Amino acid sequence: MKRFTIVSKNDDLSKQLKHKIHEALGTMGFIYDENKPELVIAVGGDGTFLRTLHKYVNALNELLFVGIHTGTLGFFTSYDSHEVDKFLEDCRQMKFVRKNLPLLEINVHSSKDTHCLYALNEIRVENVIRTQLMRIYVEDVFLETFRGTGICISSQAGSSAYNRSLGGAILHEGLDLLQITEITGIHHQTYRSLGSPLIVPHDVTIRLESDDFCEAILCYDHESMKLRKDSCVTVNYSKKVVQMIGRPDTHYIERLKNLF
Repeated sequence: MKRFTIVSKNDDLSKQLKHKIHEALGTMGFIYDENKPELVIAVGGDGTFLRTLHKYVNALNELLFVGIHTGTLGFFTSYDSHEVDKFLEDCRQMKFVRKNLPLLEINVHSSKDTHCLYALNEIRVENVIRTQLMRIYVEDVFLETFRGTGICISSQAGSSAYNRSLGGAILHEGLDLLQITEITGIHHQTYRSLGSPLIVPHDVTIRLESDDFCEAILCYDHESMKLRKDSCVTVNYSKKVVQMIGRPDTHYIERLKNLF
C-alpha cells in the first residue's frame, strides 16, 4: 500500500491538510499516483467521501479508503482534522482497523438502454413535476401502487442520511438491511399506500415500475439521471464493497449523536 491519492474539499483547511499529508507521506516513501492508487484519502465531510467513492467506483477491489473529517458530517471519516498527525503515524506503522461497507446496486432497464449504477447511501426515484405512480415489488411480490413524489431505498449506512429526513428508521451499524421510505405520498379516500417505512432483509431485490416515468429522476447518492418513460428500476445489495481503513471505531451511538 505505497501508492496514494488525495481528494479534498475546496476550503482552506482541507487544502492545507491535503498539502500536509502529501508532503508527509512522500517523506515516508509513499508515491502519489492519482491514476492507480492503492490508498485513497478523502479530506472533507461525507459529501467529499461520496464524491471520492464514485470517482473510483470501478476499481474498488484494488483500493482502500480513509476519510479525514473537516466538514459538517463525518459518518464515513475515521479521523478529525486535528488528528492528522495520528493518521500519519498510523500510516507509518501500518496500524489500521479495516471494515467493509456494502454498496447498493441499481439496474435501470428500458427499451433503449440499460445502466448499472452503485450507491453507498441511497437511491431515490422522484418526480417534482407531477404525481408519480409507481408499482413496488419486493422479491417479485407486488407490495403497492405508490402515488406521490417518490420512493427512497436506503442501505444501513444511508439510513441516517436522506432517509432520516423522511422520517425513516435509523439502522444500527451491522444491520445490513434495506429500507423503503415514501417521499410525500398521497393518502386519502381513493388512494392509499403503506405510508410507513418498510425494512426488508439484505438479500432481497426491490423493483420499481411505472406506466410513465417521464420527468422522473433517479438519484443515487449525489448523482442523478433522467428516467425514460418505460424504465424499470431494480435495487439490491451489491457484491461490491468499499474497503475502509482507520483507527478503532468510536461507538456507533457516539457517532450518531453528532447528527443532533
